[in-house]
Amino acid sequence: MPTDGTIDYIELPASDLASLQVFYKKVFDWGAFKDYGPDYVAFEAQGRDGGFNAKRKVVQNGGPLLVLYSNNLEATEAKVKEAGGEIVAHEKFPGGRRFTFRDPNGNELAVWTKR
Repeated sequence: MPTDGTIDYIELPASDLASLQVFYKKVFDWGAFKDYGPDYVAFEAQGRDGGFNAKRKVVQNGGPLLVLYSNNLEATEAKVKEAGGEIVAHEKFPGGRRFTFRDPNGNELAVWTKR
């Protein structure tokens, strides 16, 4: 049972369910995909559950930013590019550095590493 107030589920808009499954499996090794009809695919990602929702096809600018961690930021960035993601920003900050990308559907996420 989730603890009150913790992040329990991640849901991303999806205009193409199949391409997002391939992208996230290839880049971040997300797996255990489960189809729930033509408009929804659930996934398990390193102990977190989430889903791709084709009923929410439009990606909006702004809003929350999902930030993932990487032990090798350059290797992860290369995987994102190779899998069809678009790098939109690089940042350095006191605790480390990160890049922001858009997946093939336009969802914007970031990946960071410690200094």
